[in-house]
Amino acid sequence: MRREPRTDSTTDRTSCPITPSLFLSGADAPLNRALVTRKGITLIINATLSHSCPTYPGVQCVRVAVPDLPSARLSEHFDRVAARIHNNQAGGTLVHCAAGMSRSPALVMAYLMKYKGVTLCQAHHWVRQSRPLIRLNAGFWDQLLDYEKRLYGKNTVKVAAPLEVPKTPKMVPRYSLRECPKSPRLGWFRR
Repeated sequence: MRREPRTDSTTDRTSCPITPSLFLSGADAPLNRALVTRKGITLIINATLSHSCPTYPGVQCVRVAVPDLPSARLSEHFDRVAARIHNNQAGGTLVHCAAGMSRSPALVMAYLMKYKGVTLCQAHHWVRQSRPLIRLNAGFWDQLLDYEKRLYGKNTVKVAAPLEVPKTPKMVPRYSLRECPKSPRLGWFRR
């Protein structure tokens, strides 16, 4: 049975609850001091290159400076970030990237696999239920597959190979300039 994403009053557009103390968002949520206070956030994981870490009393910020590119090595941060989230007993954790679609969901899924004992398939479903707009890039999927294999010795997700787009045949002109059909308008081309 497919559950619909939560739309009750505990979910807002800027931060999506993954667990009662773990939230996922884009770069706008950590700038909202009222939201950070209301959610009891004491740790912000900032997975961006250019967005600054806000400074609030009692809130720590961890920077994961990785671009949103398939070649970026986000997996080098999986264990460290998962441990920081797990060990944050002081309050809630907000994990964000620029749009909350690729880097931050990948980090949250790694945490769920390591500390909640779920498979990659289950972690993806869990995160997608709270934030349906997630779209991890292919490189991060590969890294999560490797991480799942390292944690559990097998993979529960199969990623389809990208479709090969057939090459567009080279357009061969039907007529060369000298073979153009006779036309009063094209007569000046032949001169």
